[in-house]
Amino acid sequence: MRLLPIVKCRPGMKLAKKIFSQDGLVLLGENIELTERLLSRLEQCGIQYVYIADSRTEDIVLPSLISEETMQHALKDVRKNFRAMMDRPKREKGITYPYIAQPFKQLMNQIIDDLSGHQDAMIMLLDMGSVDHYLYQHSLNVCVYTMLLGMAYGYSRDELATLGMGALLHDIGKTQISIDVLKKPGSLSREEFESMKLHTRIGYELLKDEPNMPLLVAHCALQHHERIDGSGYPRGIKGNEIHDYAKWVGLVDSYDAMTTNRIYSDPILPHHAIERLYAGSGTLYEQRMLQLFRDKVAIYPIGISVKLQTGEEGVVSDINHSYPHRPVVRVLYNEAGEELRTPYEIDLSKRLTMMIVGVNDDIREAQQVAGV
Repeated sequence: MRLLPIVKCRPGMKLAKKIFSQDGLVLLGENIELTERLLSRLEQCGIQYVYIADSRTEDIVLPSLISEETMQHALKDVRKNFRAMMDRPKREKGITYPYIAQPFKQLMNQIIDDLSGHQDAMIMLLDMGSVDHYLYQHSLNVCVYTMLLGMAYGYSRDELATLGMGALLHDIGKTQISIDVLKKPGSLSREEFESMKLHTRIGYELLKDEPNMPLLVAHCALQHHERIDGSGYPRGIKGNEIHDYAKWVGLVDSYDAMTTNRIYSDPILPHHAIERLYAGSGTLYEQRMLQLFRDKVAIYPIGISVKLQTGEEGVVSDINHSYPHRPVVRVLYNEAGEELRTPYEIDLSKRLTMMIVGVNDDIREAQQVAGV
């Protein structure tokens, strides 16, 4: 499979990975042939990239961090319970509403079980194939990424469950923010930004008295926009005043925000996001956390198209876990831009003088993809 920008896709291409709805239902399955109408619809739904079947890369398979069953269950639970939180202010006094701690604790155990099966997995872009409300998918992404980091850091299962729930619910306060502010396509005014910032305090208030909910979960909602130099919000606390769980969530939240399609900005690819995060090393984010994060992120995800400084072009076919910034590349075009009859692979961890100089920007016209 190959990861292609939606603008490079052409009718006749076939999907290599499923597209999910906001309820975790499959909208488009594998091997579905794309049409002009489907491509237009995917663009309207905010899909920026899709995985395309390609006869030259059919053996390249993107590993899943969590199972399809868990993904569907998670999206359904997140949507259901977040919408229940949205409705809380509208409920009349005396009317009961469902508590959210128990279903999310069960979900945490399911995610931990999935991740435990492949703790050496790299953080891959989770939402490339999801047509969803940004808040729901983003919350799930941050949860899964953060729990994977927590496992690598050495947290116990109980600690992981609390950390994961804090990550999943870090933006719960946005359920009480005006939809006009949340979905504004342009830059927020000063007043709108101040309104948006309230989601941290609102989230804390929503969660701190929730039955069976660890108080640390509420603090993740409150502190995930705090930064170690004191430049964050809502309280401007710094360093060790910020709980480590909130620091992890804040780091991953920033990464996913950059690599996810949002109504006011297009996503950027992981290698650019990592560069931006490292610009804040020691000021915005803990250096030790950034180092572990970089070591766990697939900077060049499997299936992405790359160009080498030699002029050769190809697709990332595998990740070197010890050197995630130096993947294995399957070369499909030679230095002259000619399509190879017999593609070959270059392991960049063994060819240290060879560098990736382009990602996706240099993908060839889509109709040249073999097998279409």
